[in-house]
Amino acid sequence: MSDPQLPKASLYVYKRSIWSAVPLLALEEKGYGPDEVIIKQVDLSEGDNFTPSYLRVNHNGTVPTLVVPLSTTLDPEIESRYKAIRDTKACHVAIVEFLDKSRSPQSHTHTTSAAPAPVLAPATIAFVTASNKVIELLHSDAGNPNELMWLNARDDSELAELSAQFVPFLTSKIRALDELIEGNKNAEVKVSEKTVLFWENKRLATMAILDVLKDGAKGSQELDASAQLKRDEYFKAARSAWFNVRDVFMQLHKEMIGPYVLGDQLSVADLHLAAWLARLAMLSGATASDDGNTIVRKIEAHVGNGFGLPKDFSVAEARRRSGLPTLNIPPNERQSRFAAFWDAMKERSSWKKVYADDLH
Repeated sequence: MSDPQLPKASLYVYKRSIWSAVPLLALEEKGYGPDEVIIKQVDLSEGDNFTPSYLRVNHNGTVPTLVVPLSTTLDPEIESRYKAIRDTKACHVAIVEFLDKSRSPQSHTHTTSAAPAPVLAPATIAFVTASNKVIELLHSDAGNPNELMWLNARDDSELAELSAQFVPFLTSKIRALDELIEGNKNAEVKVSEKTVLFWENKRLATMAILDVLKDGAKGSQELDASAQLKRDEYFKAARSAWFNVRDVFMQLHKEMIGPYVLGDQLSVADLHLAAWLARLAMLSGATASDDGNTIVRKIEAHVGNGFGLPKDFSVAEARRRSGLPTLNIPPNERQSRFAAFWDAMKERSSWKKVYADDLH
């Protein structure tokens, strides 16, 4: 058993954040005990990520962030010092790499868990290259799932629905930023000019989205010329964003062996792909209970313009390699690699825990 006085790592997440799902999946896959990493919720809807206290942890104001005790201060008799692994494209990988290396059959970390600690890192140079390419695609501008969340309307009816969903969230975010900016002016909270500029830039970016969504319930005939221009520009950006998704899917398809990215064994790339695909499925109207073929059909329909993913993977083979039942599966039945991946992932205990409340 681990000493309860020993310092622990803290993982800062938001329950509806796509990339927070990656380290949460990793914790489960690596078999960490529930008491071994402190999970701290950062409520993005209330602007918790913009507070001075959180910006000291992560100056980007993003999640996830993993704060870990330095190895030289793991003795309970020594005052602990910490470092933060922050959220960037590289650090998404770094957080999972840290979790992967910190609990393994060879590691000497204090642990309360007797669960297996499978290695998530790719085993060969070729697999490392393929894994890195997949992760880069998932975090590329073309496939940015956070951008797609705000650009998930391409006509007036879709915009009205998106508006009802997100205007309260964005309004709350603006209110939190206004309070912080005003608090600094009144010397209630004193921060640097750099932090104030950060708040102001975040406010401008949020207002640019809110300016379109706040009129989402209105028909085009009710808009003035300025509001109509903003809506037209928004629709253009949304159509372009979803068109770009086609290319990302096809590039990912070329890299996937199946049923997981690198074949039969789960790796770090699968955790990123699972979170990304879950967000795309959600934006396409899918739910956590849908099977792989269903979510692929919904994504294809949502992307539109005749988009279709190749169905070149044997269903029976995919299920056999994933350890799933293969009874009554015709030997010639084929499906998309993404469908096979989804079916394999959704049976894992990590997936069932992270997506217990549906997709996000």
